[in-house]
Amino acid sequence: MTYKIAVLPGDGIGKEVVPEAVKVLRIAIESCNGPDVEFVEMEAGGEFYLRTGREWTEDTEAFVKTEADAILLGAVGARNSSGNSVRLPDGNLAGYSVVIGLRFALDLYANVRPVRLLEGVPTPLADKTPRDIDMVVVRENTEGLYAPIRGTLVRSGEPEVALDVRVITEKGSRRVVERAFEIAKRRNGRPSDGQSMVTCVDKSNLLAGCQLFRRVFNEVAEKYPTIRPDYAYVDAWTQWCVRRPESFDVVVAPNSFGDIITDLGAAIQGGLGVAPAANIGDGKGVFEPVHGSAPDYYGKNVANPIAAILSGAMMMDWLGETRNDGRCSQTAKVIELAVERVLREGKVRTYDLCKGRWSGVTPSSTTAVGDAVAQAATEIAAG
Repeated sequence: MTYKIAVLPGDGIGKEVVPEAVKVLRIAIESCNGPDVEFVEMEAGGEFYLRTGREWTEDTEAFVKTEADAILLGAVGARNSSGNSVRLPDGNLAGYSVVIGLRFALDLYANVRPVRLLEGVPTPLADKTPRDIDMVVVRENTEGLYAPIRGTLVRSGEPEVALDVRVITEKGSRRVVERAFEIAKRRNGRPSDGQSMVTCVDKSNLLAGCQLFRRVFNEVAEKYPTIRPDYAYVDAWTQWCVRRPESFDVVVAPNSFGDIITDLGAAIQGGLGVAPAANIGDGKGVFEPVHGSAPDYYGKNVANPIAAILSGAMMMDWLGETRNDGRCSQTAKVIELAVERVLREGKVRTYDLCKGRWSGVTPSSTTAVGDAVAQAATEIAAG
């Protein structure tokens, strides 16, 4: 079997970090005698829209939605000659159909964000180490405030009222909560004591949608007697995440709350440059670094490719799990170990990681980091 991977570098630094991820994937697959993989690179996003008036071609959209086994996405978001963000006629950023649209079109109902501090990565939490920060945040991905039910009342040319409707359904809640508990089954528990646990983060003391979400959480939790259910209001969780991140194993939350707390998670794990993500459903998956297109940094070869590389590893791990293919899983593991080695050694790193005890390290380029991870993967695979 040949896996078809749609590669969408997108805009800005996405066009720099995604090639490094693909380079590492190719070398790791070859070094591990891994599966047959066809990488199909296609244009999409704001810059493509600026040139053509389309976010992607019909052929690209069809391939991504119907033929690709998985999608590796960079970032979207472009600026025009005036320095303003390129937007669609409806006001959304050009590239909306690629990022948000795919979540609905492919029913990618779970956004999975590992929050793990790797050795060799600085964290703003002074007394925390890699032994303390290792959780996964699972966020509902197709409902909540981001469901496209919104509008503005305009009078005399001026917007007076804006309305965003939050939608929480029993089906949407159940499947993302079940996904969170299934992820917890495969982990080693929270760092503090190894307790396997899923924390429901919501605002059920005030919001009806969150009350439904928590009710469903409790029903699902009864099916997993070996996994401890845990609860936190979202405002309280943000301080607990900073004060005692070692207390969390898997966290599940409605869409908008999950979006917010995952960026907090990225901060304590060392920044957006090392934060990968997966958007997964029952048959398709989009894997992407969580950072944006950062047009100010594009073309300088300074962006951190680690998040993109780890997103590629998540993609291979997901293929291994869903296709029952140990070759994919082994490739993913080798890439993860290679990233860990490079960061632990501390000699090759981009500017954003040259902080604290690594402040004296000369920053490396995007391509140099990719080369170092690829070399490490080759050596690890060889034993």
